[in-house]
Amino acid sequence: MPTFQNHISSKLPDASTSIFAVMSKLAHEEKAINLSQGYPDFPTSSELINLVSEAMKNGFNQYAPMPGIYSLREVISEKIASMYGAVYHPETEITVTAGATQAIFTIITALVKENDEVIIFAPAYDCYQPAIELNGGKVIEIELKSPDFKIDWNKVKNSISDRTKMIIINTPHNPTGTVMSKDDMMVLESLIKDTNVIVLSDEVYEHLIYDGLQHQSIARFPGLAERSFLVASFGKTFHNTGWKMGYCAGPAALMTEFRKVHQYNVFSVNHPVQKALAIYLKNKDNYLVLPDFFQKKRDLFLDAIKDSKFSFEPSAGTYFQLLRYDKISDENDVQLAKRWTKEHKIASIPISVFYGNKLDHKALRFCFAKSDETLLKGAEVLNSL
Repeated sequence: MPTFQNHISSKLPDASTSIFAVMSKLAHEEKAINLSQGYPDFPTSSELINLVSEAMKNGFNQYAPMPGIYSLREVISEKIASMYGAVYHPETEITVTAGATQAIFTIITALVKENDEVIIFAPAYDCYQPAIELNGGKVIEIELKSPDFKIDWNKVKNSISDRTKMIIINTPHNPTGTVMSKDDMMVLESLIKDTNVIVLSDEVYEHLIYDGLQHQSIARFPGLAERSFLVASFGKTFHNTGWKMGYCAGPAALMTEFRKVHQYNVFSVNHPVQKALAIYLKNKDNYLVLPDFFQKKRDLFLDAIKDSKFSFEPSAGTYFQLLRYDKISDENDVQLAKRWTKEHKIASIPISVFYGNKLDHKALRFCFAKSDETLLKGAEVLNSL
């Protein structure tokens, strides 16, 4: 084939293959215990699978309405109202999406313009920065310092300017497992009260929160909810990340802009899965049992490595646990994660990749959304290091 002579000017010149893809590929090649990428190795509910199958057999195999089927948006509205006390109208304020990442990209694309500033908190999930840069925005990264990874609100205050279009928050937080408190949300509310700043609240782990803590959704705070998007994930909640199903909720004026982009990048999402979820969500036990379910897995994992050389604070949310390895090695976290995958057959995610400046805290992220057998096998390896 002739060589294309034109020089391509990349819109993301510094982007490389996602660390999640890299580590999962390496884990597969090395036949390693994969505690890296965040997906369960146990099955999805057979009831939910049967509901999807029934929807397919009943003919729901063509395009769904662009914002999602009304019955699903209606039950989502009821769920949010029941849990957080906020009412989002199913017709104008909720859109079903092809996972949370698509929702996040769509929000940023719909609202961030050239030279707008967007505040993110690092370590930050890796889809935020590229989406901002693709739309001509400027990332303002505020560092969450180890070991508690709490937000320094004075830094936030000093970072807000007339150019600030958006602040992205993530609670429970990936990759650190920390959660924002009611006080955090109230400070944020006060800081942006007299501004035009929009908030994107990434709440995909809303049901994975432990030790009696309460999820502080953006929806609980009227002064924030009126200017915010809430992003959620069915894949994280119902152990089927491969289905790529989520949703976005926000005030009608913001949702109108969201749908202008949504209709052109995906238009609509999986119809039979929407039909199934509209039924499955009506039983609150299908998601309210999750904190206890995953806390038991977290505790099993941490108890199994309590005598190891790692140090840690138990994850308060998500299904990720940070382990600090500074008593074992001073090696760079990316290199160490790859070496341990090859030499010790256990895969993890290095934390430095979540920082723009690649800050290395000598910590690795391990996923405990795994079968007990997998977790105990992983713990055995970690105890040997």
